[in-house]
Amino acid sequence: MFGKECYKEINQNLNKKFEEKKALVAVHRGAWGGNIVENTIPSCRLCLEMGGDVFECDVVSSTDGVLYAFHDGTEMRNLSRSENIKTMSSATIDSLVYNNCIAEPSGVHVEKFEDIVKYFCHGEIFNIDRAWDILPQLTAALDKYPDVINQAIIKTHVVPEQLDFLDKYPRKYMYMPIVKTMDDVKKALSYQNLNMVGMEIIAVSPEDELFQDENIRFIKDQGLYIWVNVIKLGAADRIRLFGGLDDDAALLDDPDKSWGEVLRKGGDILQTDWPWQLAKYRDAYFAR
Repeated sequence: MFGKECYKEINQNLNKKFEEKKALVAVHRGAWGGNIVENTIPSCRLCLEMGGDVFECDVVSSTDGVLYAFHDGTEMRNLSRSENIKTMSSATIDSLVYNNCIAEPSGVHVEKFEDIVKYFCHGEIFNIDRAWDILPQLTAALDKYPDVINQAIIKTHVVPEQLDFLDKYPRKYMYMPIVKTMDDVKKALSYQNLNMVGMEIIAVSPEDELFQDENIRFIKDQGLYIWVNVIKLGAADRIRLFGGLDDDAALLDDPDKSWGEVLRKGGDILQTDWPWQLAKYRDAYFAR
């Protein structure tokens, strides 16, 4: 069981999925390609149909307080706009149309976050990313939907103000810090009232602290899952997320040397851009 005993009812939906699958497949902004756009209901629905167990949803706020599912910083690629979406009003955001994967207008608009929450109301697990600067607004929106406490995992960096807010917040949403060092791990663990269920570990190289088996084991011994990003963001070493064990290595060489090694090192949730292939490998791995 992941998480504290006192929060087991909140976490039972997540833990049931672990009982069924042993390790979970998380999908990076949903499954997107062709004219299907990231961070939308279609991309999230399709990734679950492809074998994903968890979908990631990035969340931002307009200047007038409307929450949208969008990864800020991708405005030029997605919307042909140079301004950060967080500087725009909801009226402006509603007028924008996504580009598709060949840079043609998709006909798809940026979706409101609450529309996604309302659509996925049947126990689907989703991870909320990039909302760390709007936690009061995010939690107020989530509070409108009582069942979402069993579905949403909020993610932040190890920033005292953000951990303080969630530590004191009365509704104990599942929480996962992003950790890059053992100091990050220990700081996050010092907060006693968080409903922490896991940690997202970042290790650029195999020499990094959080690539070491003993440190991974320490985190797991706290009753927490290990989330590993196997997504391949690009060629630069600086954007490696787990020591070079990634989707490209799995798909183009040998999945056992990449995804399999992550599982052997203790990865419990693997975030991918290729859910069908990873889910197929995961099932075969645990059937051995």
